[in-house]
Amino acid sequence: MSASSLPMKAQQSNLIRRGPETSPFGRVPALALVPAPNGSRPSRIAVIGNHLPRQCGIATFTTDLCDAIAAEYGASGLQVVAVNDAQSAYLYPARVRGEIAEDDLSSYRATADRLNTCDVDLVCLQHEYGIFGGKAGSHVLELLRILNMPVVTTLHTVLRQPDPDQRSVMQQIAARSDRLIVMSDYSACILQDVFGVSATKIDLIPHGIPDLPFVEPEVHKDALALTGKAVMLTFGLLSPNKGFENVIKALPRIRSRHKNVVYVIAGATHPHVRAREGDRYREQLQALAREVGVEREVIFLNRFFSPQEMASLVASADIYITPYCHEAQAVSGTLAYAMGAGKAIISTPYWHANELLNNGRGALVPFEDPAAIAVTAIQLLDDDAERYLMRERAYLYARKMVWSQAAQSYMRSFSRARVQRMQPVHQGFPVQAVEKIGARIILSV
Repeated sequence: MSASSLPMKAQQSNLIRRGPETSPFGRVPALALVPAPNGSRPSRIAVIGNHLPRQCGIATFTTDLCDAIAAEYGASGLQVVAVNDAQSAYLYPARVRGEIAEDDLSSYRATADRLNTCDVDLVCLQHEYGIFGGKAGSHVLELLRILNMPVVTTLHTVLRQPDPDQRSVMQQIAARSDRLIVMSDYSACILQDVFGVSATKIDLIPHGIPDLPFVEPEVHKDALALTGKAVMLTFGLLSPNKGFENVIKALPRIRSRHKNVVYVIAGATHPHVRAREGDRYREQLQALAREVGVEREVIFLNRFFSPQEMASLVASADIYITPYCHEAQAVSGTLAYAMGAGKAIISTPYWHANELLNNGRGALVPFEDPAAIAVTAIQLLDDDAERYLMRERAYLYARKMVWSQAAQSYMRSFSRARVQRMQPVHQGFPVQAVEKIGARIILSV
């Protein structure tokens, strides 16, 4: 079913928190991406970040972004520099033409020198504090210091309460970048209010999603041995801050009304978590399921899924749940994905969910509140019409987030960065204002 053929009804849900689409700080910056002048589009782009087959959210994002840019503009001028975690090696595809060793400062310098000499028009940096070496990921500043082409940085985490090192690193990244891309209004406002970045330097481009069809869950349940089940789903790499235990605690109450409910937890343990503590969190969840009597109703799919497998799995869900424990989560790729698949969604009100699920696009429940999860899930499973309305609202809203649209928005941002580099005034946080602050971080690693 196409988005244009979905009937939109005026009925509203009593499950949903509503309000105007405003930022958490009372204002929304002007972030519209207008077309750049002809001839400004870069033809040789280097994307720096994690890349599949490394298993993490940044790797999936970088891979999907590069796939989308290649599909829209061709792959010949696109290359990737992959960031490797300690003592790891990966068999990368051909477009990965360079690698950075996370903790080796010299590899950041060598990468910058190589990119400077191979006629790259623009660098797109994927930033997350945890993927770069040094205090608060400060090694990446050496790379940015040496690069001589325009840089557009995608910020996957923007902290409202950064420590001094995190604040300094972010301010220097902002100073060294020609444009900054964020995925939510929340992040844009925090950049301005906390880090002093000008709104004119920030582009808002929602997290990209695959262009999935709007289908009924039953279509995909047979292949997954879920026929006749009411499927609640969570997917993504497991780590203790995800709050999956609260859904397990809610399950006995949900099953008292809907005996056919199962809760599918799909995804491997995050590699960094597994390196520190093994599968302890998954084992705790399994023990909890036994304790509350739902061991057979909680299904663990302990592996990393291909895009095709993930599309089928998400399509099978009647309800998608993100029960995360902390408010300060600026972006959730799995939430964006579920919206793009037209799922009925229950979530805790972390920043990205509070923004995306407004106006009837999902149901918000308090943090760490199994009773609220149970009540909301029962209401949605009781009311097929309301669940369908929620699905179609989410699906239609997410059409602007599909990867083809994201790629076009990225290219407009890239073009603006090149135009700005040719102008005499460099917008944003002055480099000189933060270099002295940041020097202590670089010199201390």
